[in-house]
Amino acid sequence: MHRHQAVLGNAQLLQNAEAYIRQYGSELQIDEAATAARIAEAAAEIAEKGTYTHTYEELAYGAKLAWRNSNRCIGRLFWDSLTVQDAREARTAGEIAEAVFHHIEYATGGGKILPTITVFAPTEDADRPNVRIWNDQLIRYAGYEQRDGTVLGDPISLQLTRKCMELGWRGAGTAFDVLPLVIQVGTKPPEWFDIPKDIVLEVPLTHPDYPAFETELQLKWYAVPFVSNMRLEIGGLHYTAAPFNGWYMGTEIGARNLADPFRYNKLPAVGSLLGLDTSSEVTLWRDRALVELNVAVLHSYKTQGVAIVDHHTAGKQFMLFAEKERQQGRTPTGRWSWLIPPMSPATTAIYHNRYEDTELTPNYFYQQSPFDQ
Repeated sequence: MHRHQAVLGNAQLLQNAEAYIRQYGSELQIDEAATAARIAEAAAEIAEKGTYTHTYEELAYGAKLAWRNSNRCIGRLFWDSLTVQDAREARTAGEIAEAVFHHIEYATGGGKILPTITVFAPTEDADRPNVRIWNDQLIRYAGYEQRDGTVLGDPISLQLTRKCMELGWRGAGTAFDVLPLVIQVGTKPPEWFDIPKDIVLEVPLTHPDYPAFETELQLKWYAVPFVSNMRLEIGGLHYTAAPFNGWYMGTEIGARNLADPFRYNKLPAVGSLLGLDTSSEVTLWRDRALVELNVAVLHSYKTQGVAIVDHHTAGKQFMLFAEKERQQGRTPTGRWSWLIPPMSPATTAIYHNRYEDTELTPNYFYQQSPFDQ
């Protein structure tokens, strides 16, 4: 029975490998004979070992295609500029942590953010990860549940914060404690690593028109969104640890992370600071506070020299991406509910268009939380 399952698995893997190698050869205009030879090579490796190994070039192009195929991402115009760092040889949690720290420092670039992905060892079975990073994002703030039921810090991090503390980590107990990196290799227990402070770039938030914004609210956010909980799938291989980053769109911070009632919930405090009438929804105080919070985010990142994009510019960039895809004979895909920005969406062209939500591979896929396994 096990042999029969292995044969079926090998056949599926070979089918996926062949499809990707053909796409790779076609898009990069590789000679058909060379493509056929590469497929034969992969087939022989699968027959012998039950798996095959991507060349660096195949890995790099697959990671770029996965970005191009990411239906939830508005920033795909730059898919071909992704820097791909090959860390498949990293085996221990310590080696993996070092590669992650290198990624953070390199991609942050002192504020000149570089879209980057670091890819660790793959598996043929998506349910049996070789490497797993427990953090949803490489850099995120801790959340501490208080006795009165409120949360100090980021409520989205409550579960990971508890796990880190169970493993022995202790934060400073502020609203902006950077969580450690938690890495699990195979079935070994997870290990945690403090992220060096000198590679974590943070931006204190100021407002161009309200000096009290900085002194009273004392808000900040980290410079780079490093997504680290998704599985990269290329040609039937599953890279269960492949953290990647672009740069922030301002509304991700100003209209979601700091504004959502289940996150930092800062709109009431901003409304109060601005002297708005918060006694009735009719005054649209939430909307006015939201705009000014987003003004502060964009202003702060720009004045600190940290790359960021506003949602109007991002929307125009996505429309250009969609047009370029059509020019290449491809149908641009997208999930409309994710592509429209969370602030003033109807002012962007995306709002008035529809896209096919077809899931292509290579791609990035959500994985089961390590807490639930």
